[in-house]
Amino acid sequence: MIQVSGLSKSFTDPKRGTHLAVDNVTFDVCAGEVFGLLGPNGAGKTTTLRMLATLLKPSSGTATLSGFDIVRQPEQVRAQIGFLSGDMGLYGRLTPRETLEFFGSLNGLDAVRARRRIDQVFLMLDMNSFADVRGDKLSTGMKQKTAIARALLHDPPVLILDEPTSGLDVPTARNIEAAVLNAKQSGKCILYSTHIMEEAEYLCDRIGVIDGGKLKAIGTMEDLRRETGKQRLREIFLDLLGLAA
Repeated sequence: MIQVSGLSKSFTDPKRGTHLAVDNVTFDVCAGEVFGLLGPNGAGKTTTLRMLATLLKPSSGTATLSGFDIVRQPEQVRAQIGFLSGDMGLYGRLTPRETLEFFGSLNGLDAVRARRRIDQVFLMLDMNSFADVRGDKLSTGMKQKTAIARALLHDPPVLILDEPTSGLDVPTARNIEAAVLNAKQSGKCILYSTHIMEEAEYLCDRIGVIDGGKLKAIGTMEDLRRETGKQRLREIFLDLLGLAA
């Protein structure tokens, strides 16, 4: 579903010069799989996700999502994905229901199908109690659920989720994790970025660790344990970054 080959992205700044944010990254993600992309701040995770979502053009390399090329076929790629970015981008005057109705129309859902999907997603994410509350009155967790509902609404085959549980309390995070596992069980391909090691270990079938724009390792937890000699993902992560005690 996702095939990434030699993907690189550089930025040029008048003061810093050219900075290679993503350096020759290659990996794939299958249908029915949660692939975790982990790394410290500034490692290249978000830049990679934004390239795959066609929000940034790569400097070199390529990737396909559901067979569509991110450079040559960006519109087709966007139709295949649900993308959650770090910036939720919600409109304060719109309720969650109104937000989803608007984005449903943008994604080509007719009114009947949109209402059915909205009802399904609200139930899945436990959103009915605040479905008709204005966005500027919502808590952080409610806003995050609304942003995730927006990504799920059109039932895309590929989900790209950038820190979906960041800053959330445990019950809300657990609800979102359940939605991710439900999406996996329905056969969706999920690329998942998080700083929460316990969450990654629980949700992800395979994990890639990126640092300085380069992928340091890819594999299942057992693969990574064999490679590093460590057991917990936190210890594995620090070892791969060269920070182990």
